[in-house]
Amino acid sequence: MSMFGFRISPSSTIDLDKVDRNRFKKLCALEPDASKCMACGSCSATCSASEFSGMSVRKVLLCLQQGREKEAYAMMSSCMLCGKCLMVCPRGINTRHLILSISRIYGKEESI
Repeated sequence: MSMFGFRISPSSTIDLDKVDRNRFKKLCALEPDASKCMACGSCSATCSASEFSGMSVRKVLLCLQQGREKEAYAMMSSCMLCGKCLMVCPRGINTRHLILSISRIYGKEESI
């Protein structure tokens, strides 16, 4: 008998109560712009790297909040620091400085 139709896939839920947010709190203390992002997507729309690599500042911040640090750091490594996202951000977030701060805080860890 052949398999067809829908199958139950493994859960991809994240238990946010078990996520260690200490490094994200450290990032927000160092860079208050990290908590100002409203995830509007303007940065993604103008990013030259997003078309090829999926780079997005809002995705990076969301991944860091959810504890998916390896995924966020891998995505962020394709950023060219061109500053297009900085020019279109409605909240005026200095995304270049934010990305450099993220790489300083999260890049030092060997676990990433």
